[in-house]
Amino acid sequence: MRSSSLSFLLVSLFLSLQLFAQAIDPLGPVKKLTKKLPLQDNLSSDYYATSCPSFESIVHNKLNSWYKKDYTIAAAILRLHFHDCAIRGCDASILLNYPGSERKSKASESLRGFELIDEIKAEVESKCPRTVSCSDILTTAARDATLMIGGPFWEVPFGRKDGKVSLSKDADTVPMGHENVTSLIEFFQARGMNQLDLVVLSGSHTLGRSTCGSIQDRLYNYKRTGKPDSNLNSLYLNYLKRKCRWANEYVNLDASTPRKFDSMYYKNLEKKMGLLSTDQLLYSDSRTKPLVTALANQPLWLFHQQFAVSMVKLGNTQVLLGSEGEVREHCSYRNA
Repeated sequence: MRSSSLSFLLVSLFLSLQLFAQAIDPLGPVKKLTKKLPLQDNLSSDYYATSCPSFESIVHNKLNSWYKKDYTIAAAILRLHFHDCAIRGCDASILLNYPGSERKSKASESLRGFELIDEIKAEVESKCPRTVSCSDILTTAARDATLMIGGPFWEVPFGRKDGKVSLSKDADTVPMGHENVTSLIEFFQARGMNQLDLVVLSGSHTLGRSTCGSIQDRLYNYKRTGKPDSNLNSLYLNYLKRKCRWANEYVNLDASTPRKFDSMYYKNLEKKMGLLSTDQLLYSDSRTKPLVTALANQPLWLFHQQFAVSMVKLGNTQVLLGSEGEVREHCSYRNA
């Protein structure tokens, strides 16, 4: 048996065993986290059961209303959630809107969905004043957005508090599609996540769009060689050159099934059709390639199940609890 085939089988077996254990207790990672916290600070799925029982239905209904008008809002909310959690943890610091905040950074210019979160917050405040944090709203909206576009459901534990600090320079640390795999792995490890989380959460690029400006170097001058990226499928390269005549044009991250939450993203990487260089490098690097191959060739439920688990881990990244933060009355600015 070829070593590559053996590697694929071993990785597939590892993923299957891990997912079986998580199917029995999918919130295992959350329980490990909360056991270390004081009882009153625990994240809990029934945190708002008494204080704001309509919270989740408000999020779902408002998101659904927007989605019917613009299906791209789902991917936008997922991306907004990632950018929030990736900087200071899931503390809604990306929502703060003032000079010098993360939201004002050049790296945040293409983020969308702020108005939707503000609308959700306004309705929640009308029903349950000063109760539900903006960070819990954004985390829940990301879960519902995933479900709305055919992705998996997961139980979101609540109780996060909103941060009071938001610095533009911090937003520049978020991966933007030009990094190498080592820096991506280190970025995730610094936030308590591993290589599997990196590959699985990158699978969210089965949805959404990127500006053509983000891939211009891959099309014409990759690594300043004056040539296109050799890791691009030639037919896909020609398509992108036609599509991206202007830097401000948009192109789908998944050229095959851009409106489905499926595992086609990984199959595209096998065909050298990863739009961002960070996507395609996951299939070139020996540390992540076996995971890409397994997810591309195993049943869709495997990707869905692991995506849910990794999103729970992301949603619990460096959260603020108890008196560490506040419950903002408005998501765009701090309380007086």
